Amino acid sequence: MIIPGFRFAAAMAGIKKAGVWDLALMAADEPVAAAGVFTRNRVKAAPVLVTRQRLRNGKAQAVLVNAGNANACTGEAGLSAARETSARAGELLKISEQLVLPASTGVIGQPLPVGKIKAALPDLVAGLKVEGLPDAAGAIMTTDTRPKTASIRSKIAGKEFTLAGIAKGSGMIHPDLATLLVFVFTDVAATPKVLKTLLRQALPLSFNRITVDGDTSTNDTILLMASGKAGNPLIEESGAEMAALGEAVNQVLGDLARQVVADGEGARHFFRVVVRGANTPQEAVKAAQTVALSPLVKTAMAGEDVNWGRIMAALGRSGARFDPERVDIAFGEHPVVQNGLGLGPDAEAKAQQVLKAGPFHLHINLNAGDFEDYYDTCDYTEEYIHINADYRS
Repeated sequence: MIIPGFRFAAAMAGIKKAGVWDLALMAADEPVAAAGVFTRNRVKAAPVLVTRQRLRNGKAQAVLVNAGNANACTGEAGLSAARETSARAGELLKISEQLVLPASTGVIGQPLPVGKIKAALPDLVAGLKVEGLPDAAGAIMTTDTRPKTASIRSKIAGKEFTLAGIAKGSGMIHPDLATLLVFVFTDVAATPKVLKTLLRQALPLSFNRITVDGDTSTNDTILLMASGKAGNPLIEESGAEMAALGEAVNQVLGDLARQVVADGEGARHFFRVVVRGANTPQEAVKAAQTVALSPLVKTAMAGEDVNWGRIMAALGRSGARFDPERVDIAFGEHPVVQNGLGLGPDAEAKAQQVLKAGPFHLHINLNAGDFEDYYDTCDYTEEYIHINADYRS
């Protein structure tokens, strides 16, 4: 997974337990076009504030990420820590600190261990390599059980290009955005304005269509950087080239978003809630989100219980307008409700096999209009409680 113009590295700084990667560096050979989107939570971590300010000119050259400490709710000391560590990274890379974008994830409210990070930086910089993106993906995890990577190769204006990304996220997942760090890199030549537009277009059907637990984070950061090494004419405005790049961004972000939900804390079942027949686009989204987020629905899925009554109850409080006596519900291709009435134990037994088999679509037809939408989600298991009850201990 090589993206021309970029190098990557991971290191063990001792922020998390010994022997675990917890520091990542992603560096471009020269300043490149960059864009980002960030948490809409009113409580924003220090690295979010610093990175957002530094990205105003649309240029960056490095991203420094630590796991195990969110550097959030840390006041002026947190801002100073983000600046001090990124300044040291800039010195070692021989670039301006203004081109280094900090990001953090982990426990909120604890001082960032600046000394540990600075001590690890020389080896981190020395370890940069073109094939190091998977290492970086492993270093940014917190409660994730596995690294998350996605990539695509395609063509723009006859030139081959690569677009690849990594993500971390497992709990505290819900729009806008979630406990997410997402870093995407490409060798396409495009302006920062184009990159920002494509990011915003991709979010509604990727990271803003997933939920694990309804909580959002202080640290959400999604960055897209483009080195221009593919040799295509610079993409400055809408057209076929921008559409082609947009499709690649959509695919990679969509893939990463699904991986985040599938790795939801303690999750055993991944499923997509598809709502059809809604009166408006907004009601389709709201109905899908309400079902996807319902603790009663999610715990039923954990128990492999086709408890469609909980789905009906969630729909009823979603705000969508519909006649309960016209609702249809199916697990995959197996219906369990038609016209608001259950189809009996045999139908539920077939649906349960769909639930047991792996990822599935929960189909809901409100039969009230022409609009459709979806949400990706996972179940709630006892392990979710254990992970979050023991997170700081």
